[in-house]
Amino acid sequence: MHQEHLHRWQHQHDFSTANAHGERRTKYVLILTAVTMVAEITAGTVFGSMALLADGWHMGTHVAAFMITIFAYRYARKHADNPAFSFGTGKVGVLGGFASAVALAVVALMMLVESLQRLASPQLIQLDAAIAVAVLGLAVNIISALLLKDHHSHQHQDGDDTHQQTGEGHRDQNLYAAYMHVLADALTSLLAIFALLSAKYFGWYALDPVMGIVGAAIITYWAIGLIRQSSPILLDGGMSDYYQEQITRAIEEDADNQITDLHIWKISEHDYAAIISLVTHHPRPTDYYRSLLADFNWLSHLTIEVHRCEDNRLTESGIK
Repeated sequence: MHQEHLHRWQHQHDFSTANAHGERRTKYVLILTAVTMVAEITAGTVFGSMALLADGWHMGTHVAAFMITIFAYRYARKHADNPAFSFGTGKVGVLGGFASAVALAVVALMMLVESLQRLASPQLIQLDAAIAVAVLGLAVNIISALLLKDHHSHQHQDGDDTHQQTGEGHRDQNLYAAYMHVLADALTSLLAIFALLSAKYFGWYALDPVMGIVGAAIITYWAIGLIRQSSPILLDGGMSDYYQEQITRAIEEDADNQITDLHIWKISEHDYAAIISLVTHHPRPTDYYRSLLADFNWLSHLTIEVHRCEDNRLTESGIK
């Protein structure tokens, strides 16, 4: 058999999810955040403002997270055709999102520790300088959020109802994690502005560390949500029982087919692979069984094993 005739039976193995738009926007946010970080650290050192220094180093953690995002994009693109990756580099972006989620949790922990320390040992706050820093940080975060706003979950081909069938959108986990870093920083700035204004006009200085604790709790909740979304994909978590039952029904309602083994797992942010073993008294070509699953267009890589049942005694136990 000639090699050129084999393409009909060969599977696609490139499930990388390129997002040039997201990568480019993340670069802009990285530059904006890095410039702001350097400016705040420099100004804080020159003018002796702890508020400026603290916010500058805090932005440094987000710079690191954005670098993870960009690295994941570049690595996935560079190795998209690398045969060493059995199902392409579709999970690289998910891994980047997971790493950013862990970094977000670390930021929340740092906020909690610093807030508890300030609650136990109150420090003099340069209110005007701190308010100016918080407003500057909020402005930078608003611009960054507008740049990173992810429309990827709404960009799918016509007729692609994957998100309706699986209950999941085509969300770019890598970009979404970067977006959550920006939202976390924006939340920190908003809470800081509220606390600092309360201290300036009402003398409620204790509200500053309290708002830090509240912000840490909310950011931790977001980080856990990101980890829960990405970790099942990285660990080849299966689909819900409901959708597995739909696939089973589509196969077993035809003729005397009986599924004996079924594995379904994610190989990218919106692609699934499946291995299905079935037994029947009247086997047909595998293309026929594929046609039974034609409506499940999110099954991007499908392997079907068909076994002939020779024992008629199995009819009573489930094989007709």
